Amino acid sequence: MHFSDKIYSQSIHMTRQIIRIGLVSISDRASTGVYEDQGIPVLKAWLDKVLTTPWEAVARIIPDEQPEIESTLTDLVDREGCSLVLTTGGTGPALRDVTPEATLAIADREMPGFGEQMRQISLNFVPTAILSRQVAVIRKQSLVINLPGQPKSIAQTLEGLKDENGSIKVHGIFAAVPYCLDLIGAPYMETNEAIVKAFRPKSAIKPGA
Repeated sequence: MHFSDKIYSQSIHMTRQIIRIGLVSISDRASTGVYEDQGIPVLKAWLDKVLTTPWEAVARIIPDEQPEIESTLTDLVDREGCSLVLTTGGTGPALRDVTPEATLAIADREMPGFGEQMRQISLNFVPTAILSRQVAVIRKQSLVINLPGQPKSIAQTLEGLKDENGSIKVHGIFAAVPYCLDLIGAPYMETNEAIVKAFRPKSAIKPGA
């Protein structure tokens, strides 16, 4: 690489925008302090490991109340400027599980492939994965994704499954997240390819990436 190319590459990385990511744990008991929330720490640790792009978290712990979920998601997108919002909890068939309804209520468009793939991954472990109702939506220039409530399942659905040789067996959903953000006008996101290789057409890869 020529010196001028190196300077150009460094300048691109320096000017890239810090990505704000909303992390929302939805649980009656965690929000009232009955037990310590595990979802947000798991998400933070996983994102720190995977993202090579600078990012910052905007975290919320809230109860299973649809109006509060809707207002929290709206606030994270419209006022906090989060380009990606990840929720955990409240996606089963129980009467208090209303996260999908709240997410759809604030959506401009639904992205059904994310939920379909999460259930496909979880079916490798438990037949009750078909009871999960996770959805993903776009609101303005933000992608909102409902993740499972169990910490182990969060990592599995994001990262996917690998065989004993480390080859991808089932793709995780996060491989599609950076390009989705590109398409809706959100900041450019890069990943540690040893953990999750973000898929982009060659024409969408920026210089220095």
